[in-house]
Amino acid sequence: MDPEKWFAQYDEKLRDAAAQAEKAEKALKTVGGSATSQDGEVTVRVNASGATTDLVLRAGVRDFDHEHLARVILQTTRQAQRDVGQQVVDVMTKFVGEGAALEAVKEHLPEGFAGDGTDEVFNLEAHRDKRPDDEYFDNPPEVIK
Repeated sequence: MDPEKWFAQYDEKLRDAAAQAEKAEKALKTVGGSATSQDGEVTVRVNASGATTDLVLRAGVRDFDHEHLARVILQTTRQAQRDVGQQVVDVMTKFVGEGAALEAVKEHLPEGFAGDGTDEVFNLEAHRDKRPDDEYFDNPPEVIK
């Protein structure tokens, strides 16, 4: 293959990847999770990374024991994080598809992919390419599709 043609194709792939990354970033900026406790007294909102962006405590929480209130806030926060986790997975699936990249995203969600603790943690070491350098560089993995 002509080296200039190869570089031009590779450059095009890089531009496409950068455009996709920009679209994904914009899509993730619009993602947010929200949950309200069963009694309706606590509402939590989180951003795409699962960080709390808003906490609403209604008047009824004045009657809660402080330990009960703490548990309700934490449980409601976890529900909001599970909500946003699903949204993040949906957005990233559109951009990276199924595979190691999506599994890495799932691994770093605050409450896991489903949030029920049953998801397996992504094992990076198990997915590492263990070929010798000569073989790896003679036939490198396709990073950008």
